[in-house]
Amino acid sequence: MDKYIDLFIDSLWPLLKAGLLFAVPLTLISFVIGLALALLTALVRLSNVKPFVWIARFYVWIIRGTPLLVQLFIIFYGLPSLGITIGAFPAAVIGFSLSVGAYNSEVIRAAIQSIPQGQWEAADSLGMTRTQILRRIILPQAARVSVPPLSNSFISLVKDTSLAATITVTEMFQRAQQIAASTYEHMLIYCEVALVYLFFSTILSALQVRVEKYFERYVVR
Repeated sequence: MDKYIDLFIDSLWPLLKAGLLFAVPLTLISFVIGLALALLTALVRLSNVKPFVWIARFYVWIIRGTPLLVQLFIIFYGLPSLGITIGAFPAAVIGFSLSVGAYNSEVIRAAIQSIPQGQWEAADSLGMTRTQILRRIILPQAARVSVPPLSNSFISLVKDTSLAATITVTEMFQRAQQIAASTYEHMLIYCEVALVYLFFSTILSALQVRVEKYFERYVVR
């Protein structure tokens, strides 16, 4: 028993270090870029510019209709055959950002459409431009509606970063694989890395509750 406890303790810091150095930055960077892409895609799909609407729909269709793992392989292993070589970490950022952008564009689009049409009309009657209406009235309200699903997407992304191990990014899961291969204690190490992912997800879930409460302050009851 002491052997397993010592191995658990010795493995904990390398796993946490891999999480802090790779999984957390990968999650944050990908989510920020993906969220910006999601907002742009949602606004394009709500516009009347048909060519751009078709491009946005095609992008969402492709990303939602194919596995994230396949997308990562195409970016990291497939593009070099076309003369385009991308490092493992940037390739992971691109793959995750595209995925976040496609899925969350639907969340943001639905949130914007949930705002009553009367608010658009009232703001328009005051002489506000469409950009001003979006920035000052619609998007702040849509942000509150979007918080729960976007938070869930962020937490899911933390776990999805384990797929980056398949394209040689040394994040938590790959580090766990390396430790398991050298110690032959696969069950213990994989359960340990699962607990580390659970630890990060629990912290983010607590933050999600606080963010939701912050936005609820502006709801008139």
